[in-house]
Amino acid sequence: MATLRIGVVGLGGIAQKAWLPVLSHATDWTLEGAFSPTRDKALPVCAAYRMPYVDSLANLAARCDAVFVHSATSSHYAVVSELLNAGVHVCVDKPLAENLADAERLVELAAKRRLTLMVGFNRRFAPRYQALKAALGDAASIRMDKHRSDSVGPHDLRFTLLDDYLHVVDTALWLAGGDAALASGTLLTNEQGQMLYAEHHFARDALQITTSMHRRAGSQREWVQAVTDGGLFEVTDMREWREERGAGVVTQPVPGWQSTLEQRGFAGCARHFIDCVTNQTVPQTAGEQALLAQRVVEKLWREAMSE
Repeated sequence: MATLRIGVVGLGGIAQKAWLPVLSHATDWTLEGAFSPTRDKALPVCAAYRMPYVDSLANLAARCDAVFVHSATSSHYAVVSELLNAGVHVCVDKPLAENLADAERLVELAAKRRLTLMVGFNRRFAPRYQALKAALGDAASIRMDKHRSDSVGPHDLRFTLLDDYLHVVDTALWLAGGDAALASGTLLTNEQGQMLYAEHHFARDALQITTSMHRRAGSQREWVQAVTDGGLFEVTDMREWREERGAGVVTQPVPGWQSTLEQRGFAGCARHFIDCVTNQTVPQTAGEQALLAQRVVEKLWREAMSE
């Protein structure tokens, strides 16, 4: 197969901080260009990464084999559907679409067009989380916390669930091995309907799974704890590893060569998508996989609204 031609849609903060530093170091691909409707803001970013600015989504699709989409969630359905209809493979930031019905339509469209559609759940590609998943064995419980220092609002509960809590649900259920049944949970909001705290309990056979997020916890800490038959594990901020077996405690330093984008899974996620397109294989976070967590979050929101 010829060298893969990659494009980018959306040049905001997440694209600049997490994706472009990876994509601009092209090895088995070329970075063909980027499109953003805010041309004046886009031009300096394109210049910094030495890639052409393309004046329309249609023109970007015409010159690319695959495109990374980092535009606003509200635009995902329109952008991704246009790219798929143009015959382009797509990796899009989570969530796949602003609502579940549109997300399901995109999965159907990708299947019909026989194109790769992947959602960028970067935590599944974080080396520490991958090592934890491999070590779990006969786990009894998994708990994932992802808290915010002071991030209440300005968006409503549904937005925060899809924008942030979705990561927690997806990662915890992936570590647990797949789909799980919701047993109980709590969603607290303020008078403006903005999320303050969420905690939910799931079960997959005998395995107990807990997800938790506080939006004003005074800390940005993220950690996963697992209790297994023979060991206790804890990973903090995708960097620090601690395990206890018997009387011994083992900690592992972060490899000196490993960049922050490697640690947080962005580099691995981008390479995985490119490899899947090149080799015509199914991504680990293909559209159908991504729908699992979105369906759960949609259910949490609907149940909260009905109370």
